Amino acid sequence: MGIFELIFIALGLSMDAFAVSVCKGLSTQWLKPKQYFIIGAWFGGFQALMPAIGYLLGSAFERYITKYDHWIAFVLLIIIGGNMIKEGFSKEESNSNSSFGFSTMLILAVATSIDALAVGITFALLPDVNIISAVSLIGCITFVMSAIGLKVGNIFGLKYKSKAEIAGGIILILIGTKILLEHLGILG
Repeated sequence: MGIFELIFIALGLSMDAFAVSVCKGLSTQWLKPKQYFIIGAWFGGFQALMPAIGYLLGSAFERYITKYDHWIAFVLLIIIGGNMIKEGFSKEESNSNSSFGFSTMLILAVATSIDALAVGITFALLPDVNIISAVSLIGCITFVMSAIGLKVGNIFGLKYKSKAEIAGGIILILIGTKILLEHLGILG
């Protein structure tokens, strides 16, 4: 897997964290520099941790699923991407509070990184993924996107939340489709 694919995966995965950060920024009247670090560290840290866990799980069961790995990767990325697009088009408002406390941030970090666990399983099924580089890149990009989302939310409000989720979903679906087409020999 090339660096550009990893960057696009990282951007796609970071969109949930970006969207929640936008909501956090919306609910916080005055931002302090430490709040950018807090939100980036929580979301970036969990977005890096979850694919690492998924990779370990996928590696443990690789020999049982190697024959179907491209289909599993395709289906997981389609489901994750489709769910993100659905959430992006949803008219439901998400409730957000202005707390940056441990329990609030833990819940949000886990909730926004569940899809990264499935991507980690996908990484284990692909032959050319350097997991250290992949999780580092995912964590760093999510850190930056979360900090940006916090500021965007504070300035612009909910205007970009749904667009970010839709864009992230489309990116993951396209990558899943590319993986399947490569394994089927349609793409070189």
